[in-house]
Amino acid sequence: MSETQDPAQLAEAIKGMSDDDLKANLKEQGYDTVLQQIFSGMEEAFSPEKAGNTSAVIQYDIETDDGTKSWTVNIADGTCKTSSGAADSPRVTLQMNIIDFVRLIFRQADGMQLFMSGKLKLKGDMMFAQQMQGYFEQRF
Repeated sequence: MSETQDPAQLAEAIKGMSDDDLKANLKEQGYDTVLQQIFSGMEEAFSPEKAGNTSAVIQYDIETDDGTKSWTVNIADGTCKTSSGAADSPRVTLQMNIIDFVRLIFRQADGMQLFMSGKLKLKGDMMFAQQMQGYFEQRF
């Protein structure tokens, strides 16, 4: 994985990796760097038309070998802004490990299956958690 790779190429590369290989690759690049790239990509993939008048703060708690990395996604006024760190009062918090998070983002894992198997934990508005997936364009 690299900064210059387009999302489609990146998704294809990840698809062919075992979880161990993916974890080694993510660790080599640095978890913070990878997460920064993913959350910046979420801002770009946000579709204001699909979100409508929605206003929400979403928190992701992503478990890594370096500890839990929290990120906040703030949807308001037709925009999506992301930032490192926990939110004050998120509408929903999603907690999972970095491997499942990357596979979920690149649509190689199903959120409902991750939730049902206990790999994805949700706190807060579960109905909103299902809806918000549709607020982002699939780019690969």
